[in-house]
Amino acid sequence: MPDTIPARGPARSLMDQCGALLAAAERLHEATRHALSGLLAPEGKPSAKLIEKHQFSAHGLSWQATYVEALRQALAWAGRLQADGMLGASEAAMLRLGFAEYGQQLLGGIPMSQSEMIRPGDMGVPAEALAAFAAEPALAALADRAGLEEARLALVAELSEGRFGALGLDDEMLQATREQFLRFGAAEITPFATQWHAKNELIPIELVGKLAEMGVFGLTVPEEFGGLGLGKVAMCLVSEALSGAYLGVGSLGTRSEIAAELIRLGGTEEQKARWLGVIASGEVLPTAVFTEPNTGSDLGSLRTRAVREGDVYKIYGAKTWITHGSRSDLMTLLVRTGSPEDGYKGLSMLLAEKPRGTPDDLFPAKGMSGTEIHVLGYRGMKEYEIGFDGFEVPVTALLGGVEGQGFKQLMETFESARIQTAARALGVAQNALELGLSYAKDRGQFGKQIIAFPRVHAKLAFMATETMMARQLSYYAARQKDAGRRCDIEAGMAKLLAARIAFSNADCALQIHGGNGYALEYPISRVLCDARILSIFEGAAEIQAQVIARGLLGRIN
Repeated sequence: MPDTIPARGPARSLMDQCGALLAAAERLHEATRHALSGLLAPEGKPSAKLIEKHQFSAHGLSWQATYVEALRQALAWAGRLQADGMLGASEAAMLRLGFAEYGQQLLGGIPMSQSEMIRPGDMGVPAEALAAFAAEPALAALADRAGLEEARLALVAELSEGRFGALGLDDEMLQATREQFLRFGAAEITPFATQWHAKNELIPIELVGKLAEMGVFGLTVPEEFGGLGLGKVAMCLVSEALSGAYLGVGSLGTRSEIAAELIRLGGTEEQKARWLGVIASGEVLPTAVFTEPNTGSDLGSLRTRAVREGDVYKIYGAKTWITHGSRSDLMTLLVRTGSPEDGYKGLSMLLAEKPRGTPDDLFPAKGMSGTEIHVLGYRGMKEYEIGFDGFEVPVTALLGGVEGQGFKQLMETFESARIQTAARALGVAQNALELGLSYAKDRGQFGKQIIAFPRVHAKLAFMATETMMARQLSYYAARQKDAGRRCDIEAGMAKLLAARIAFSNADCALQIHGGNGYALEYPISRVLCDARILSIFEGAAEIQAQVIARGLLGRIN
């Protein structure tokens, strides 16, 4: 444990400065929201057409809001630690570096992607609001060059000793759960991840069995149905720990989480009794079958049809990007039971059983066929295209027993899915940070370890800082969900930021490796491939920003 910083003195001064900067950032964001409401919600409600027309500005609002929320949660985290006497050198340095950098980006421009920078002028921020933010004394104080370099060096010294910052969980059970899965990942996953990736192998079924024994597939399933009955914070900790070892393993539980939540929230009592227990035990491995070749995020245009004939639905159509599709036992299958003109209202969700495939026969079911999609990263479960030509599903498999509820049922799971995706991204980000740190400590150039060079240790310090900020934002969204509060915006923010940070960390860590990072024998090359998917699945970053913008504008009036 690092030496703690007393509640009064330098730490108190830092907390005060960050509090002042947060208040200024909140005022800037409110001014931006109200400026854009005239452009994007002129009649008091967000206009889909105007948001699409002015997408750059709308998405900039989402990123600005995400930064402000990240600062808010980082300060809340530091405050909890300080109250417990746990605000140490690494945490104080992260707070300083995060507030300084995000403050400057709020003023000068936020990177929405590698080639898109959103600046206040692009969002019509009133000149007086921007000037007031620029004049905030805390902004200049936190961005002091000498102070920032001192913070970087202090943080890298802590990182070098294996101290990556206290999480502020304040729950011994959660902490023990995290440590258990970190140990499991280090022993059972990390040593084999590069091989599984290189050979494009399925995660060994024996490992799946061990995860089942540990309760991974029933983390949030109620105890009455055989699950552990834990909350979304626990889900975050387990997903992050396993994803840090290998994204494919960390994502195994996602399919069970989605299926169980769909059934728990929308299923009949019979469906809950039939499926929740066997999903929680790992006896049944589910897969999500939603996406189609020509629809992507536009689910209202979904075409796969379910035609009722007596006591069965016959399925016709094609699905794509089906993760773990061959080895699964149960499909949560989104289909059209209404007419195309019904849009979202014509969709239904089926709980469709299927036999497990084999390498020689991927989809051994009548009326069902498919092929593997070979991918750059995110391996271990494999991706598939699936075709349906009369595949039969009993009418009793209709989720909830009522047609036309599929889209609504799916939307009810998106908050949890995006929180879990943020957690998976955090695992990848932490893994990249640790790989970059280890290499920088071991690699010598010009008579010293390369971690001694400012461009190297500055990368590592900010990688650790952003990872912690996204982590606290993700935990906040999870706590909101656990409390039964709506958190669609917060979950979206967590996923948006964590996914960007995962790829940024992986890219920076590979850069620290230099040419060796491009060699397949070094794990960072795999981590970079894995990280790239995170801003695409569970809602691409652009879609995520669109959803956040609509929500923000809808909250104004």
